[in-house]
Amino acid sequence: MVVRWRRGMEEAVWVLWLILVVNSVFRVSANLEGDALHSLQTNLYDPNNVLQSWDPTLVNPCTWFHVTCNTDNSVIRVDLGNAALSGTLVPQLGQLKNLQYLELYSNNISGSIPLELGNLTNLVSLDLYLNNFTAGIPDSLGNLLKLRFLRLNNNSLTGAIPTSLTNINALQVLDLSNNNLSGPVPSTGSFSLFTPISFSNNPFLCGPGTSHPCPGSPPFSPPPPFNPPVAVLSPGNSASSTGAIAGGVAAGAALLFAAPAIAFAWWRRRKPQEHFFDVPGEEDPEVHLGQLKRFSLRELQVATDSFSPKNILGRGGFGKVYKGRLADGSLVAVKRLKEERTPGGELQFQTEVEMISMAVHRNLLRLRGFCMTTTERLLVYPYMANGSVASCLRERQPNEPPLDWPTRKRIALGSARGLSYLHDHCDPKIIHRDVKAANILLDEVFEAVVGDFGLAKLMDYGDTHVAPAVRGTIGHIAPEYLSTGKSSEKTDVFGYGIMLLELITGQRAFDHARLANDDDVLMLDWMKGLLKEKRLEMLVDPDLQNNYVEAEVESLIQVALLCTQGSPVERPNMSEVVRMLKGDGLVERWDEWQKVEVFGQEVERAPHPNSRLDRRLHR
Repeated sequence: MVVRWRRGMEEAVWVLWLILVVNSVFRVSANLEGDALHSLQTNLYDPNNVLQSWDPTLVNPCTWFHVTCNTDNSVIRVDLGNAALSGTLVPQLGQLKNLQYLELYSNNISGSIPLELGNLTNLVSLDLYLNNFTAGIPDSLGNLLKLRFLRLNNNSLTGAIPTSLTNINALQVLDLSNNNLSGPVPSTGSFSLFTPISFSNNPFLCGPGTSHPCPGSPPFSPPPPFNPPVAVLSPGNSASSTGAIAGGVAAGAALLFAAPAIAFAWWRRRKPQEHFFDVPGEEDPEVHLGQLKRFSLRELQVATDSFSPKNILGRGGFGKVYKGRLADGSLVAVKRLKEERTPGGELQFQTEVEMISMAVHRNLLRLRGFCMTTTERLLVYPYMANGSVASCLRERQPNEPPLDWPTRKRIALGSARGLSYLHDHCDPKIIHRDVKAANILLDEVFEAVVGDFGLAKLMDYGDTHVAPAVRGTIGHIAPEYLSTGKSSEKTDVFGYGIMLLELITGQRAFDHARLANDDDVLMLDWMKGLLKEKRLEMLVDPDLQNNYVEAEVESLIQVALLCTQGSPVERPNMSEVVRMLKGDGLVERWDEWQKVEVFGQEVERAPHPNSRLDRRLHR
């Protein structure tokens, strides 16, 4: 008995010791990461108190705003983009060993990029663009072998481009433009994939992809001169000898003049073949569009079973979308654009396609490739396994669960981030012009991916003498766009506000079925009618079965109402929407709107005691 008791005590002590050790390991890890982020906080000037929640007395930084952790409480993402921060970065950032996303874009951060960032071997995205960084690009960044997105553009970086970066085979997006970099542009490894636009506006760079060769580098040499065989001629064949000599001189001259073109073609051919057009006949096989693949029409016909109706995923104002399977087994969505072309539109189409392909963000649907023939224009995208927000809200199968409230919140934030990127970080900016739940797609983990961006402009190139058509969907179109035909970022903000209401209510933006209950066919008017009639219990999607946080629903409704104001000037921009969704500035913006009584013209201001939302809307 005593032996069993001792054995039990020993096992209990051992388990307790193990728990303490594991707990201490997590505490040490959390402390290291918290200390590193606190060091960053103390080095930054934060005029908007974005870092107010970064409390150094808390062991776990996972509770801080703008910090995301995994299930092991390790920091995997720091998102401080567009936060008006200034100051410098700290070497302690290199202690965030599990960090995958470091987003510090659009601030006023200066100084050098810490060498220690090269220790972040799990980093997938490093976004430091639109700051004031100086000095050189650290050679240590070449250690980030998982890095897919490296954007250091629009800073004041100097020095050479480290050749170590060419070893990052995972690199998909590189932007070093608008700096003061110097020396040769590397042309090996992953750098062979990138076009001159990745290095533009660096006046001291040289070599392939720039406007001038590097000093001291030999110019492209022409092929050896053509030396025709010298024949011993008799006086009887003088005419033939003259013709032979003239032909030899002409051939040599032709080769000499062709040398630059031959050299240029050689430079382009050394890049991976899949990044070049593979087209027949009259189309130029050497046109290069960034990292896009140009598919042949035959490839896409095979992939979609000759565009079989059974493979149609959807149809809209730009054309039909087909599900396809490529020869390598990968699933794609092929958008077959409607015919709205005029002769000579091919170059404009290529230009717009390249602009779309440069918009790369985790919340944007990335263009994989395209096809262009004399009769067809097709765009190829990755296949989104979970369809669109609209289909999940209103077209799900009986055995499929509805979108829960946390997922709807993530969709709201992710889609806002994608639109903000189109407006604020694309040059030129991209206006979507048809933001709606059907154009917000969902990947395999239900992350929001904005689709169909750039297509409105793409379809307007047919006739440059006619004003662009109003593109969009009834119920989602901003009033000023409908009346004037002029779109802007605020047009998208309006559509986004309607999309938020779709997320909250599950309803269509325009639905004749509401007439059966004497309700408005436009969801925005229907929603305002519910507010007037104190019928707020009918506002939230019944599929949620009351499994939501009322305060969070209230906040989303407020954001939606701010986004759908009649005057575009009064609407927030998308970067402000992102901040409001994360809890920054919504209260102030809502109070400001209430003070000018914009909402008072449409909704009775008498409080309703049975609804906390109604009280907040009318306070």
